Amino acid sequence: MLNKLLLLLCLVGPGFAKEAPDVDCVVLHLESVKCTWNRHGNLTVNYTFSSWFHHGKARACEMYLTNDSMNYGCIQPYGNILNRFYTFYMQLVHGNDTFLTTDELKSKVKLNPPTNLTAQKGSDSNLWFYWNQSFSTMVQNEVRYRTNYKKWNTFTLNLGKQNYCINLPSSSSRYELQVRSRLHETCGASGWSEWSEPVMWGTNKSTESDHGQSSTFVWIIVYTLAPVLLLLMVVVLLRYERFRIIFIRVVPKPSLPPDIEPWLQISKDLKEGFKTNYHEQACPVRDYRQVSQ
Repeated sequence: MLNKLLLLLCLVGPGFAKEAPDVDCVVLHLESVKCTWNRHGNLTVNYTFSSWFHHGKARACEMYLTNDSMNYGCIQPYGNILNRFYTFYMQLVHGNDTFLTTDELKSKVKLNPPTNLTAQKGSDSNLWFYWNQSFSTMVQNEVRYRTNYKKWNTFTLNLGKQNYCINLPSSSSRYELQVRSRLHETCGASGWSEWSEPVMWGTNKSTESDHGQSSTFVWIIVYTLAPVLLLLMVVVLLRYERFRIIFIRVVPKPSLPPDIEPWLQISKDLKEGFKTNYHEQACPVRDYRQVSQ
């Protein structure tokens, strides 16, 4: 009986073990490592965090990220710029519970956005944009610009390039440009940084933008109401299909009888000439009476 109980505890015991927290890390601008845990659940305990790169020494967390007095992350110094090519070890401890996990940070680098964006009209009449990025030799930049608040145009630049040119810009247009950066594939590809603060150049077209937005709103209303009105017209025609519009001609003024009308077109003297000027002898007339033979 005791052997069966011990066997049951061995089989069921792992089911009661606590699940290791989900830890995710990213290298911030090759200066520090930011790790967060238990992102998809509610924290119930405060873990202590320590980490190290392969062949390195364990280092306790120097700056915890907290929410409602609960630790949910840690920011550690990054150290050597090549550390991202080594395995990164993380350890979470609470009481007698210890969880050890590893991560590969080669492709988990997130640079800071470029800074000091400026716009300058060059001597060649072209519009030039310039910016600064700490790691210029192994960083690839991507720019996006738009004219008069219209659709963005996006272009990926060559490795290390920190300027962009718009040929012969219109003096009556407003240009807006932003830049973001990432490590190039040859240096260990990473995700894009956030977009930089925008830089503006040109005439303020805010009124034109408002007008464009109002025009768009009007067209939306037109395209929405037109099908509804068409549907109502069809329903009305089908419902009252027996109704017809009949045009009644104007009744003309009654004319004189044909025997009188011709007389109206001749003079009075001529009309008198057509009257009779003779008399016939009257014949006596009486009722027919049968005479006996």
